[in-house]
Amino acid sequence: MKSIQIGVVMGSNSDWDTMQHAVQILQQFGIGFEARVISAHRMPDDMFRYAEAAAGRGLKAIIAGAGGAAHLPGMLAAKTTVPVLGVPVQSKALSGVDSLHSIVQMPKGIPVATFAIGNAGAANAALFAVALLANENPDLRMELDAFRVDQNQTARNMTLPVTGSDA
Repeated sequence: MKSIQIGVVMGSNSDWDTMQHAVQILQQFGIGFEARVISAHRMPDDMFRYAEAAAGRGLKAIIAGAGGAAHLPGMLAAKTTVPVLGVPVQSKALSGVDSLHSIVQMPKGIPVATFAIGNAGAANAALFAVALLANENPDLRMELDAFRVDQNQTARNMTLPVTGSDA
């Protein structure tokens, strides 16, 4: 069984549609993770316990997705020195801009690395976590390098429909 290195947490199971993209990346790279709901507003004591125990349990990073008021990433960061990677979940009211502003506007001294709104942000947060782990793991670094080569080739292989004259 792989040791858990990355925590993936979200404020509600409705955030799973976004956060599953982080989990898929971690699975692709064979990174041990845990995924759970920890609501900053409905489970504050659980959230504090999770953050306070993160380093002692061996977590290397926490990917925290939240929508709306989006306090989860910042409150976790306030209670642990384990890097917190914030993913703004797209909300119905303001399309995730509210979540982005809430996560990115942390006060000086309590950092949260903040990613794009939605699925791309979740995937990139996981790739960032992989890169952090790859600093200490040459095999993982090679896997990440190969992933980047594949990304490059995928882009090079893209074609566009012909919509007019080439002249």
